[in-house]
Amino acid sequence: MSETALREHICLLAKSIFDRGLTGGSTGNISARTEDGGLLVSPTGTSFGRLDPARLSRFDAKGTLIGGDQPTKEMPLHKAFYDTRSTAGAVVHLHSCHSVALSMLPDTDPENFLPPLTPYGIMKLGKVRLLPYFMPGDPAMGNAVRGLAGKRSAVMLANHGPVVAGKDVEAACNAIEELEDTARLALMLRGMNARGLSDPQVQALVTKFDVEWDD
Repeated sequence: MSETALREHICLLAKSIFDRGLTGGSTGNISARTEDGGLLVSPTGTSFGRLDPARLSRFDAKGTLIGGDQPTKEMPLHKAFYDTRSTAGAVVHLHSCHSVALSMLPDTDPENFLPPLTPYGIMKLGKVRLLPYFMPGDPAMGNAVRGLAGKRSAVMLANHGPVVAGKDVEAACNAIEELEDTARLALMLRGMNARGLSDPQVQALVTKFDVEWDD
């Protein structure tokens, strides 16, 4: 995809996410690899509903800002995914309400944040690690992601929001929406003794779709 087309695509997907209330105000950030190995990144303080393709932060392949506005303060978080996952072509971070709510509940499993409710949460995300609370912009968030050594494509920042890496910007957006949908289901079904997927059903999905599942 050309850089011009990628700029437009990032803004189109971000606006779709904003318009459906998955992140509000000036929250959330998004980035994607360019053909030359650089990055396009949403600028700091911008709204997903009003991103300007021409003003996206542009980094070269060496990580130097070469154009556009100043990038999101969460750049260490994005860079940690790119540096540890060779397959990462895009990273998305939202402040989506249901996943944030689920992160605050005391019995949520930090090693496997999402309960196995549907096949698509497993297929698109694998295991999601719940990370502790960090102040927004704290470089320690990036260090926590690096500590996973590239083994997770998605993490949940407690009291903050999900972060997902994908092969491209569309895949990353689809996956983070699946994360929010699964968290919403988990809250809707809480205390109702719902039938989730069994361990054999989960393993069958992991095998058939080559899902990253080991710790």
